[in-house]
Amino acid sequence: MKRTLSVVAVTTLLTGCMTAKLDENRMAPTHIASGEGVVILAKPKVDGGSAEDSFMDCVGGRLSGEGIKVQANDAFVDQLFPWFEPAIAPQRPEGIARLLARPSVAQRIAGTGVRYVVWVDGVTRKTDSGGSFSCAIGPGGGGCLGFGWWEKESAYEAAVWDLQTGKSTGEVTTNVTGTSALVGVIVPLPFIARVQATACDRLAEQLTAFLRGGDSAAAAASP
Repeated sequence: MKRTLSVVAVTTLLTGCMTAKLDENRMAPTHIASGEGVVILAKPKVDGGSAEDSFMDCVGGRLSGEGIKVQANDAFVDQLFPWFEPAIAPQRPEGIARLLARPSVAQRIAGTGVRYVVWVDGVTRKTDSGGSFSCAIGPGGGGCLGFGWWEKESAYEAAVWDLQTGKSTGEVTTNVTGTSALVGVIVPLPFIARVQATACDRLAEQLTAFLRGGDSAAAAASP
């Protein structure tokens, strides 16, 4: 079951223009119960690149604020050493099933209280820029003149694996693009599109509804 929702934010004073696309692909039902938790981990990559720690901390903080128990990722990895170290962490849900087949590992997983692993992949990057902007100071005073702009994109995917069944339950994705500008008319005026913060909010809203078994796209669109 796949849902897509696009939201356009109108430019306001000191705020850049942003668009957000939300997407959900559910493969199995989810319902996080009281006492069950989640852990947010960066998806392992061969090239070593991964989602920013600050972004994952942001998403974890938002989930905690919604009443979902979030296990510290370092503590989780340490408790299950070495099975979730980046070099040997499962690349597919089938890898979780093989771990659960080991009684000692299954016991350690149960001891963490974590029901779902959320693998986060993505990055925030500058995609374009232009304009000209300069500031100068002279005998009569100083000031800035010009117009500069830059565009950023925050694209993230969160894959949710069930540690009880050893299966993937689906993915939720968020793509936020925004254009910021700096206008110079004596005093520089910034118009900043906070794309990563918006992507964090949207992804956390999606994940909250997804983990509780609801419609994440509708939840993310609500005020």
